[in-house]
Amino acid sequence: MHVMEAEATTTPALTEASNVLHRLAGAVKAQVIGRDDVIDLTVIALMADGHVLLEDFPGSGKTTLAKALGEAIVDDQSQTASDHAVPIAAFRRIQFTPDLLPSDVTGSPVFDTNSNNFHFRHGPIFAHVVLADEINRTSPKVQSAMLEAMGEKQVTVDNITYALDPLFFVIATQNPLDLVGTYPLPTPQLDRFLFKITMSHIDRDAELAVLNTWQQRRNPGAERTRVGRNEIIQARRSIDQHVYIADAIKATLVDISRALRADERVLQGNSTRSLVLILPALQVLAALRGRNYVNADDLDMLLPHVLAHRVELAPGVADFSRVLRDCMREPLEQLARGTLKANHPSDS
Repeated sequence: MHVMEAEATTTPALTEASNVLHRLAGAVKAQVIGRDDVIDLTVIALMADGHVLLEDFPGSGKTTLAKALGEAIVDDQSQTASDHAVPIAAFRRIQFTPDLLPSDVTGSPVFDTNSNNFHFRHGPIFAHVVLADEINRTSPKVQSAMLEAMGEKQVTVDNITYALDPLFFVIATQNPLDLVGTYPLPTPQLDRFLFKITMSHIDRDAELAVLNTWQQRRNPGAERTRVGRNEIIQARRSIDQHVYIADAIKATLVDISRALRADERVLQGNSTRSLVLILPALQVLAALRGRNYVNADDLDMLLPHVLAHRVELAPGVADFSRVLRDCMREPLEQLARGTLKANHPSDS
C-alpha cells in the first residue's frame, strides 16, 4: 500500500490519542508562551518514548517548560500496582555539577538502625519528567548512570536493578556558548536523545505576553488541564497500532541516510538506530496533525532535529541544515514521483 492510499479517516482510539496529545500540549502552552514549536516537539518525544536535549541560554524557559509538562501529568495508576510500590514524582530538577556523584542522581542504600537493614533511598531520577540541567557539566561516571536510565529505563546500584516508570522522560540542557569546565557528551549518550532542539529568543509580542501574564501563570490555585499517566501510555499504544508508515517512507529514510554517509562534507553519518527511533516520532506527529499515515511533510519537520546531533561534519563544514537539504532533495523527489504514479495509475 502506498502512503497516499492509507485511509484518511481515523479510528476512535486514534481520535482519543490525538485528543490526549492536544490536551497535553495545550496545558504546557498555557504556562510557556512563545515556545509552541518546542513544546510540540517535546510532547512528540514524550509520546514517542524518547528524550530531548535543549541547547539554550539561561532564562529561556526550560525549567518552566519541564515543570509545566510534569505538572500536567496526573498519576492515575492504582496504588496497589506492583510497579508502583515507590511514589513517582511528577517533576524533578537535577542541577549537574562537576562534584555530583551517581548516587546523587540514582539514589543509594541507607542503613536503618531500627531494622538493622539497608533500604534503598530513591534518587530524583525516579520521576515522570526529569530536567537534567547543564548535563555536560557533570563527570562521565554520572553521565554513564544517566545513559542506563535513558536507554534501559532502569538504574543499577550495588548490583541491584531498580525499574523506572514507563513514562520516564528526560529533558536535558546544555549551554552552547559556555564550555568552560564541561564534559562533552559522548556519542552513545547523544544517541539516546531523540531530538536536539536549539532555542532562540522569543519574539517581541510573546515576550510582552510573558510580562503581562506572569502573575496569573504563577497562581497555584488556577484551574489547569491535566492528563492521566495511563491516558498517555494508552495513547502511545493506539498511535503505534493505528498510524501507518508506508514502505516508501522507510525507503526514503534509508536513502537520505545513505546520501548523508556518502556526502564528502560528512565525516560520520547517522546510525540505523536513529532511523528506528524516528519511526514512532513520525507516527505521533501524524496523529497530532490529524492523520493516520505518515507523509513527506512529517519527514521534513523531524529529520533536522533527529539527525543534527548524530551526524559529524567534516572539518570546515558548519552548515548542517544545508547538507541535509541537499541529501534530502533527491529521495523526497522520488517519494513525490511515487505518490503521483500511485494517484494516476493510467500514466504508468
